[in-house]
Amino acid sequence: MPTAHRVYAQALLEAAEEAGTVDKAREDLAGFVGAIDEVPELDALLRNPQIDPRAKSETVEAVLGGTVDIVRNFIRLVIEKNRGGELREIGREFERLIAERERRLTVELTTAYELSDDEAQEITQQIARASGRPVDATRSVDESLIGGFVLQAGTMRVDASVRGRLERLRRELTTTVR
Repeated sequence: MPTAHRVYAQALLEAAEEAGTVDKAREDLAGFVGAIDEVPELDALLRNPQIDPRAKSETVEAVLGGTVDIVRNFIRLVIEKNRGGELREIGREFERLIAERERRLTVELTTAYELSDDEAQEITQQIARASGRPVDATRSVDESLIGGFVLQAGTMRVDASVRGRLERLRRELTTTVR
């Protein structure tokens, strides 16, 4: 993560904490980043270095509608510093900083088949109980796992898949035979 993203995200978080508007700032920044994702023209505008930052800022003002002042001013500042094209990355870093402050554990759960919401919630609750921390989980499906799951949390990886077990067995057999 480039340092600039971290610096901007940290500054926004500190300002939002000081004003007591972290939740609203989080919601508003996520909403603006969502607008960038949904409207390619807005993304192109923010990324175009040939457009004057003040003109970008004025154009974006219409999108900012009911945005809390801290986020509105923050987005305008980022645009004026010619970093408008980096707002997605800054938004991700902002989310990461909030998760870190809240001691939330971010995990990726990959399964061989699509889990129901109840199944995924049960697994997430088990992880939360075991870690003693709130959990944010993303889910994905990889049919090549055959069965079971792979859980990734930071640098820790737990492979409880059939494919993983078969691979470990294959390694054991090949090293024992030699």
